Amino acid sequence: MGKNQFFMYSAWVVSLAATLGSLYFSEIRGFIPCELCWYQRIAMYPLTLMLGVATFQHDTSLKKIILPMSITGALISSLHYLEQKVPGFGGIKECASGVPCSAEYINWFGFITIPFLALTAFTLITLSLLFVKREQA
Repeated sequence: MGKNQFFMYSAWVVSLAATLGSLYFSEIRGFIPCELCWYQRIAMYPLTLMLGVATFQHDTSLKKIILPMSITGALISSLHYLEQKVPGFGGIKECASGVPCSAEYINWFGFITIPFLALTAFTLITLSLLFVKREQA
């Protein structure tokens, strides 16, 4: 396995774990996603499919589509984490209904929340993709 293939495969495994983790939290544990959680899912779920196809087709050209999505997801996760952990940080808009975005279903070791896990996944995907070199045709 070449370096490109390793980094693409790593990014795909991380996206798969993040997708399965979010489904576990909502479908098995019964945690209702807030609005920012939905935006993070909108960024992550397609990454799993696109990275899977790109990895097994040895197609590094999808990097130009996948990388902006992972960076956008990381920005949303950062905003969500700030809303949870920084007192007085209200985010972009108030929560109109449903679960507030400041709610913490998990809080492992005082800092690991679901948005933190998503931020970690988006960061690992982004870093992996930055190591992928464009293959010459």
